[in-house]
Amino acid sequence: MQVFLTGATGYLGRAIADALLSAGYAVVGLARSDDQVHMLAARGLGAHRGDLRDPASLAAGARAADAVIHAAMVPDPDADEVDRAAMEAILRELSQFNRPFVYTSGCWVLGNTGDKIANEDTPIDPTPKVAWRPAVEQMVLAAAHHGVQGVVLRPAMVYGRGGGCVGEFVQSARDTGAAQIVGDGQNRWSFVHTDDLGDLYVRALGAPSGTLLYAAHGPALRVREVAEAASRAAGAAGKVEAIPLEEARKTMGPLADALALDQQISADRAHQLLGWHPHAPGVLEDLAFAARATPADRL
Repeated sequence: MQVFLTGATGYLGRAIADALLSAGYAVVGLARSDDQVHMLAARGLGAHRGDLRDPASLAAGARAADAVIHAAMVPDPDADEVDRAAMEAILRELSQFNRPFVYTSGCWVLGNTGDKIANEDTPIDPTPKVAWRPAVEQMVLAAAHHGVQGVVLRPAMVYGRGGGCVGEFVQSARDTGAAQIVGDGQNRWSFVHTDDLGDLYVRALGAPSGTLLYAAHGPALRVREVAEAASRAAGAAGKVEAIPLEEARKTMGPLADALALDQQISADRAHQLLGWHPHAPGVLEDLAFAARATPADRL
């Protein structure tokens, strides 16, 4: 079975591709350049030349595959238009063949959850950074009525392999001597390891049409606690720099409000429906290992 994967050269896409290969799938990644074609080939992946801004190229990639996973980062400032046009092209193509399609959304569509642990039935209140995304989610879920096995995944904050926001905490501590956070860090995030998330994508290819799933593992953690652990992993002795939200907005725009969200998320539906059982180390354990690692371990 061949899977067409957008974002295959990115942080999340690399983990998805690895999980697909391990499960016996052939993977063809979207490639915008010859360099990306060579990069994919070096990892045992096929390549389809195209671009998110070229819906026809995406439709061609979908037409040649048995399933499609969309995990590409949509560029600002026209993310709404680009993602919507891309999804319309892919869904239109897949509707002719009744093939699986997994769309990557994210936890930021929830808004703040406070002390309530949210699940797929919790009403959403998207932060401005992703205000456009719920409409695209609904397009994918509604495609079940038009012959597409559409599934939407909303990952929590992704960590592992040195990437994601946690990796940015580590990098900021290396660069400045303190892990930089937005606000006082008393807000909570739910997390998921990139390797566990890759496994869920593989399982989602067999999910019922119209399925919505969160991907999260373990209890939500205070952002400051995670940033302190990231700082120790960077050799910065747990130092954290708290940037006031108003100040962060001046340089980060809507991203600042997204990073200040207070969220707790349950992935019980993924456990029950797909038998997904994450096994990677939790984010604090992962960072503690990084703090103890020798230079040779990091190679």
